Amino acid sequence: MWSATNRKQLLQAQKYLKAAGWLAWPVFFLILAALYAAFIYAPRERVMGEVQRIFYFHIGAAWNALFVCFLAVFIAGILYLWRGNRIWDQVGASFVEIGLAYTTINLTTGIFWARPVWNTWWPWGDPRVTLMLVLWLIYVAYMIFRSTMPEGEKKYKYCAVFGIIGFLDVPLVYVSIHIWRTIHPKVITSQGMALETPMIVALFTSMAAFTALTALLFCLRMSMRLQRTAVLERLYEENP
Repeated sequence: MWSATNRKQLLQAQKYLKAAGWLAWPVFFLILAALYAAFIYAPRERVMGEVQRIFYFHIGAAWNALFVCFLAVFIAGILYLWRGNRIWDQVGASFVEIGLAYTTINLTTGIFWARPVWNTWWPWGDPRVTLMLVLWLIYVAYMIFRSTMPEGEKKYKYCAVFGIIGFLDVPLVYVSIHIWRTIHPKVITSQGMALETPMIVALFTSMAAFTALTALLFCLRMSMRLQRTAVLERLYEENP
């Protein structure tokens, strides 16, 4: 027999899965709109040429990694330490996985952009690039640490603290191009955005598509985690 806690987890999993179903079509159309805006609607950049179009996906991935996923990990970690509710651990773990994927996309697109523009695959010493790599390594370490620790409150507390401390690199990534010498371009300044209007439209369309995709992926991962937890807890009850 399923316990009341298990049934509650399965019900929550169904709700997340239903939400993912509702999000699927909006995400599909937003991705199509982002591709159209980036490759057709936005004009060709005069200096960098076609390679500049990578920028829309590069920024979209970075925005969601830094200010959606890892911020959510930070908040979820605080809420878990405060309330002790396992759901916040699952929220944090889900957002780490999504944020790590976006950070990988950001670094990879940056490599392909850097070669024709900076004449190097990887600009060693550039503050923003280096700090973004550090951020990627922090959350790779989080995933390794999480996968090796046995299940239990100790693991969830350590992961919460890890996620909170790891987030400290995020503001450094953001301010790096403003406080250190860097070859990284400054697109958004106090004077506004150094882009033509169609480029701004393409950028925000891409950011919206990535944000909607983040919501979809989060719902799917939460559904999977809750179902897995319910099944494992039932197996443990039957075979302690």
